[in-house]
Amino acid sequence: MSDEAPPVPALDPGPDLDLRLVRYFTVVAEHLHFARAAAALHVAQPSLSRQIKRLEDALGVRLLERTTQGSALTAAGAAFLPQAQALLHSAQQAVRAARAAAPPRTITIGYVEDLVITPAVRDLRRRHPDAHVRTRHLDWNETRALPDGRVDVLVARTPLPIPDDDLSVTVLYDEPRVLLVPASHRLADKESVSQDDFADEPLPACAGMAAAWSAFWQLEPRSDGNPAPFGPQLVDAFEDKLEGIADGRAVAVVPAYDRRYTLRDDLAAIPVDDIEPCQVVVASRAGDRNPLIAHFWESSRRFLEPRHEEVTHS
Repeated sequence: MSDEAPPVPALDPGPDLDLRLVRYFTVVAEHLHFARAAAALHVAQPSLSRQIKRLEDALGVRLLERTTQGSALTAAGAAFLPQAQALLHSAQQAVRAARAAAPPRTITIGYVEDLVITPAVRDLRRRHPDAHVRTRHLDWNETRALPDGRVDVLVARTPLPIPDDDLSVTVLYDEPRVLLVPASHRLADKESVSQDDFADEPLPACAGMAAAWSAFWQLEPRSDGNPAPFGPQLVDAFEDKLEGIADGRAVAVVPAYDRRYTLRDDLAAIPVDDIEPCQVVVASRAGDRNPLIAHFWESSRRFLEPRHEEVTHS
């Protein structure tokens, strides 16, 4: 018989929890109503339901039950709630502790989707070679990285899909909006169009976006009081939107300087005469005293100029 001790089984670390999903759950648990929780979180209700389902799948338990009055916590949900709240609090403390211990000349710059910030970042590093300058690319649904403290400054388009009450927002430049259609569309060869030219066309919406953001890109409210026709589906990514447009299921209003659509020869972009532009902005948390934020704004103002290119039909 061997004298060797049997191997100790490895401990199961359990599921990796997405703190964003945990936060969503705590807000739903607070309101016990998905619609009110979605409004508080500035996300679409179907998207919120999917995120809660993802959390439940990760945990392997049901956290919430739908009722005629709203929602109710299951026994598992009631047990998980205080632990979830403690987890979020600990995460915030961890962020504060890490930031407090970081070198005083540190900045993390977030930028959204296709926006390019390299010239401004290069200038900031040249002017402050002793500073630790980091960048972080964000998807359209990750702009909460700014109020959550994961980035110090954000370069994004308006309207911001997050509340801006506690933010300092400075406009860099205006960016026109264009109508994106299939190359075979009846409007594809127009030099420009007005809203009336495509008032009856379905416009796709991105899942999970704030109501104000969705309304801006769907041109609501309409002058005739009618809602914008919805596209056949909610899309989760810009590339999904391009695919739906190219397939002839919808058209979309998009930023003129976003050149991702020019990679496709089955799409055409037409200037829209009678709508206001969007704006590219630099945002930071109000009251943040990091001096590198102001210096980055100076670099951005000098080097992140709009690309004054003519919109051509693809």
